[in-house]
Order: sequence, then C-alpha cells, then structure tokens
Amino acid sequence: MRKTFLPFSRPAISDADIAAVCDVLRSKWVTTGQKAAEFENRFSDYIGCPGSVALTSATAGMHLVLQALGIGPGDEVITPSMTWVSTVNLIVLAGATPVFADIDRDTLMVSSDTIKPCLSDRTRLIIPVHFAGSAADMGPIRKMAAEKGLMLVEDAAHAVGTEYRGVRVGREGTSIFSFHPIKNITTGEGGMFCSNDQGLLDRIRRLKFHGLGVDAYDRDMQGRSPQAQVLEPGYKYNLTDISAALGLSQLARVDQFNAKRTELAMRYRERLSEIDEILPLADPPYPIKHSWHLFIIRLNTERAGLGRDEFMERMKQRNIGTGIHFLAVHLQRYYTEHMGMRRGMLPYTEWNSDRICSLPLFPDMTDDDVDDVVKTIKEVLV
Repeated sequence: MRKTFLPFSRPAISDADIAAVCDVLRSKWVTTGQKAAEFENRFSDYIGCPGSVALTSATAGMHLVLQALGIGPGDEVITPSMTWVSTVNLIVLAGATPVFADIDRDTLMVSSDTIKPCLSDRTRLIIPVHFAGSAADMGPIRKMAAEKGLMLVEDAAHAVGTEYRGVRVGREGTSIFSFHPIKNITTGEGGMFCSNDQGLLDRIRRLKFHGLGVDAYDRDMQGRSPQAQVLEPGYKYNLTDISAALGLSQLARVDQFNAKRTELAMRYRERLSEIDEILPLADPPYPIKHSWHLFIIRLNTERAGLGRDEFMERMKQRNIGTGIHFLAVHLQRYYTEHMGMRRGMLPYTEWNSDRICSLPLFPDMTDDDVDDVVKTIKEVLV
C-alpha cells in the first residue's frame, strides 16, 4: 500500500505562478485590471475566438448567458443529465425547464441523435457538454440547431485545449470554460465566456459588472469612469487581477500540462487493459485531440462483485483518491421530488452514473503513481 495519499486531482502550481500572483499583490492593483484584460486577450488568441470575457466561474458564465439570451418561463433547454449540477440548477432558477438528452454509453456525450427526440415547440436552447477532455460531435448538432432556429451554448468546462476536427473547442459559436482547481489550468476559481457574437460578448461584459456601460477597468482611465451609467441591472462576476495573473502563468504551460496528462492517460489505458472488471471510456469515431481533463473508468459491478461506492472506499483506505463525474442530475433529490424525474428515463446515463469513477490524473503525477493506482485496483478487486 502507498505510504502517502494520492489525491484524485491537484493543481500544478509552479514558482512562476506564485511569483506572478505576488507581483500583482505588490502592485497594489488586485481587482480587475490590466492582468484580467491581458488574460482575456491571451485566451482568445489560444482558442482562436474573436473575444472572451473573464468571470468568477463557469457557473457565472452560464447564469449570464441564460439571461442574455432571454431564457425564462415557458422555455425548454436541452442538456445532458450526465453533467455537473450547476447548469441544470441555473436553467431552473431562470424559470425554464431542463429537458435531458441521453448520452452515448461509452463517450458520455450527447449527440444530434440523442438530442432530436427531446425537441419540442418550446425548445429554445441546446447546451451540449464536451466531456472529460473529449469533444462532442458538434457538426451535426450545429446543423440541427440552425435548421430549427435554436440557440446553442457549448459547455466547454472540461475542454481547455481540446480539438474537434482540427479546430480548438471554443473557436466557433459560443462556449464557456472553467478554471476550477481540478481543471487543466486554474485561476483558483474562475471561468471564461467565449463567442463569435460581438453583441452577446458586449452584453455578457455589461452584465458581469453591475450592468454598467463600461468594464471594471478601462486602459485609458486606469480604472473605470466614476460617471458610468447602469444600462440594465447586472451582477458582480468580474475576475480579479490576482486570479488572472495565475491564469496567464498557467495558460503559458497548458500544452505542456495536456501533453503530460495524455502520457499518463495512455499508461492507464495500457495497464488497465489487463483488468476485465474495468472499462475505460471510448474515443469518439470522429477526429479529436483529447485534453484529458479526467480519466474515467466504469466498474463492471457484476463481474467485480462490489459496487462503485465500495470500490472507491477501498481505494481510499489504500491511499488512492478517486472522484465521481457525475451522479446523474435527474436523479438528484430535488429533481425527483420537485420535477417528477425518475429512474428509467435515461438508460445510458443511469448505467454510467452507477458505475463511473475518476482515477487520479494531474500533471505532477509520475508513471509510478499510475502503476500504484493500477496495482491498488487489482488488490481491491481480488
């Protein structure tokens, strides 16, 4: 058994990251300023999109875009149940109705085929999720949305550096990224809204800072105009320079991080192929570049003779951390008790939700760490 605990995830914080944050603290300008503006520009350049808005979280981005698009009572929004709860919570808080599309059993992503049965006269928006660092098949989804006159927002929280058919996720359309500490780069907490719709970018920028007609920081003013007028009620979701400085330093190494994640993931795949009780996720049948945000397995509970939760507890007892991404949202208590959701609605989502487990994966891991995880899995399954 390992002598030290191996967490499921840990941010790769370097001396350069720490120095970048310290420089901001020494500058005495710690809220939204030059660093936040630079982070937006650098991220746009990296993704290849026309514009970005830095925010306190991806959840904030989803909140703002639902408001900016006018999503509300009477509207239906199609999204997977195999996702983090924040998106669905925000749909409900907007007064709209979430409609859950089932997923591909082995990639965990929605497709045009799983979305199509969910369409109705009340559908206004589709929110597909790029899962675990892989990419959803956006071509057919975009075509369907365009034909039906529907809006489309991509949940790219897992997809910093992911490519779909040779193009980085986020370059086309509208996407939201996350910089939570377990993501491929981190700002502590934070997110980025990206779009090729300039009007939507302007609205998000306004809503994220009290609805003022100017940003929190104007390069000419070295601050914001004290005469700025509220154009509409807004929120307080602007990213600080402290966070942006960390994001800039991390973004400079994102490809290095993703290369290391890929190396570790390939080692997992090779070693886990020896274990019949473990089924990793499959690659989609279309061209992608995986950023390996997560390494997810499914436990063959019948063959293993134990459930997923017991498996995770036994791993923890042996100093290996794991995670669950995710428990199906439609089976969370609020959605069963208040919205009539029930087991049996989404067969592939539910099958995976009962069996998925995320293994440790982060850039500071070593090959020996991967070997320790695989060795421990074998011990647990004996």
